[in-house]
Amino acid sequence: MHIGCHLSTSDGFLAMGQTALSIGADTFQFFTRNPRGSRARQIDPDDAQALMDFMKEHRFARIIAHAPYTLNPCSIDERTRQFALDTMKDDLQRMEFTPFQLYNFHPGSHTGQGIEKGIEEITKLLNSIITQAQSTTVLLETMAGKGTEVGSRFEELQAIIDGVELKDKIGVCMDTCHIFDAGYDIRDNWNGVLSEFDRIIGIGNLKAVHLNDSMNGLGSHKDRHQKIGEGSIGLEALRRIARTPELSGLPFCLETPNDLDGYRREIEMLSAQ
Repeated sequence: MHIGCHLSTSDGFLAMGQTALSIGADTFQFFTRNPRGSRARQIDPDDAQALMDFMKEHRFARIIAHAPYTLNPCSIDERTRQFALDTMKDDLQRMEFTPFQLYNFHPGSHTGQGIEKGIEEITKLLNSIITQAQSTTVLLETMAGKGTEVGSRFEELQAIIDGVELKDKIGVCMDTCHIFDAGYDIRDNWNGVLSEFDRIIGIGNLKAVHLNDSMNGLGSHKDRHQKIGEGSIGLEALRRIARTPELSGLPFCLETPNDLDGYRREIEMLSAQ
């Protein structure tokens, strides 16, 4: 099991790796830029290389870069879609400072256009920014289904993947809070949910997991993360998910409402025999 948490880029790339290791993690996630804005921190190539060397030395799993929450690739507004395209294209270029990692984004909200139109816009954007030369794998995140969100059903994610031309550059990040809130009973039927994912999308397309408990009940469509063991999913179910043999090589990242000490405790809880 490779487990980590979300870290700040404020001290640089190598510092994130060192912080992760200090709390018992061997992977981590970070925002590519301000999660509520558009500004991106300038990358120091030496710092990025130092992180890559550090990860190799300590046998880290792949790390996850998360796109800003403000992006909406399938908005009805053309300027909003263009902003998402420009930002994600720039992010993928910046990702080459840390090659062969993962880039995760929320598929977005169709804002009243309908699921099919939303899927069409997301697919068009991905085909505009993904290149054969890139080393990064782009991940569609599973969503809770609040409002007009696209991606709360496995069939919707697969429809996007079907439309992407360079399929070896695309995958899925499963968020446990999101899919539970979307109606997938990972608490009492994890094996059934994973089998459904495999049947519709394919287990080989699952590249990362966001490991979060949920403040709300099954099928609530709320998307409110909770600390591990303090929500509706519970510690035992999340521990079972993290120990799934078929997922043993994937990065599991915590996005729970925590500080570093809280993340350390959660990693210990999930890793305990």
